[in-house]
Amino acid sequence: MKHNRQQSIDFLRGLVMVIMAIDHIRDLMLTSEITQDPTDLASTTPSLFFTRWITHFCAPTFVFLSGVSAYLSSRKHHDWEATKRFLITRGLWLILLEFTIVGFGIWFDIQFRSFLFQVIGSIGMGMILLAFVFKLSPKVLAIISLVLIFGHNALGLVPAFENPVLKFLWALFISPNLFPIGSDHMIMVMYPVLPWFGIMLAGFVVGRLYELDPLARKKNLTTLFSFTFIAFIVIRAVNIYGDPRPWSVQESPFFTILSFVNTTKYAPSLLFTLMTLSFALGILLLTDGKETPLMRFFGVYGKVPLFYYLFHWYIIHSLTLIMVFMQGFTWESLEFGVFKFGRPAIGSGVSLGGVYLVWIGVVLSLFPLCLWYGKYKASHPEKQWLRYL
Repeated sequence: MKHNRQQSIDFLRGLVMVIMAIDHIRDLMLTSEITQDPTDLASTTPSLFFTRWITHFCAPTFVFLSGVSAYLSSRKHHDWEATKRFLITRGLWLILLEFTIVGFGIWFDIQFRSFLFQVIGSIGMGMILLAFVFKLSPKVLAIISLVLIFGHNALGLVPAFENPVLKFLWALFISPNLFPIGSDHMIMVMYPVLPWFGIMLAGFVVGRLYELDPLARKKNLTTLFSFTFIAFIVIRAVNIYGDPRPWSVQESPFFTILSFVNTTKYAPSLLFTLMTLSFALGILLLTDGKETPLMRFFGVYGKVPLFYYLFHWYIIHSLTLIMVFMQGFTWESLEFGVFKFGRPAIGSGVSLGGVYLVWIGVVLSLFPLCLWYGKYKASHPEKQWLRYL
């Protein structure tokens, strides 16, 4: 039963890691990416909108499952002080990775002129915060999580800060912002800590369900899925609170539906969180206690998510440069700098269909590497450093 229990978690994590790669390939390689917003209903196409929208489910699911895994790990080792130390050190390690190995993989800029505080850094900060609260009762943790998730959008009423220190702290913990560092460097906080920490805490609380018998676990997962899904539909329909971008009637019923599900990721609004977590809970419910070839396939990626994440950036960015050179550009044509991937400003890129072909190739090329590392990691539990990758 333990194996099947973990299989659903690994499957879901692997599924969203694989889907995530579509978004990063689109960012770096799509011809129109430099000039077109995929979620702008005035200019997007259904296929482009879907390509971006489906990847919205990745980050919150990954953060949620990091909370689930943190709980299961804490119960596995039964050493509170060791768990606290691990959460803090892993959190610091993830923050370091965000601004070094991950950052270089995204930009390929040896001058490091662009710094993004995104999902890896936010998970790192969340783990550090979790280290100081994880011993609180499940009820208290659930209340904190709900307050952060449901109350975050109310903070939009707070006037903007003029003090640069307060402005940065507000961005780091509450709302995204962009900050210059000198004349030619920039840091962007895309994943403010507290709303994402609320999602991680939700996962930590839900992790307790995996100590229940299968029937009780499925009953609880059904309740949570129903609550998040119905709450999303009702609150979104009311159209008063929960997202800074209200939905509206469009020229066609189909685009009205797109407007309805077009919720805000930066920072994750209440409705964005309810929409995406209902997906995660639904998948966990459907796959609980099951094991299929498809689940095993995606589970290969889900067992080594950070390993996959680091490698996939370097493969995608290398393919982007190869694409540019094959299209006739020279090294002098490449544009590096603040928030530039190295692509020429105009004339390079592939179609949306090309993005999907590259995506399939990247995912399949990483399978044997992830399979090898997953087996190596499982067969060497004595090597504690493997827990950090």
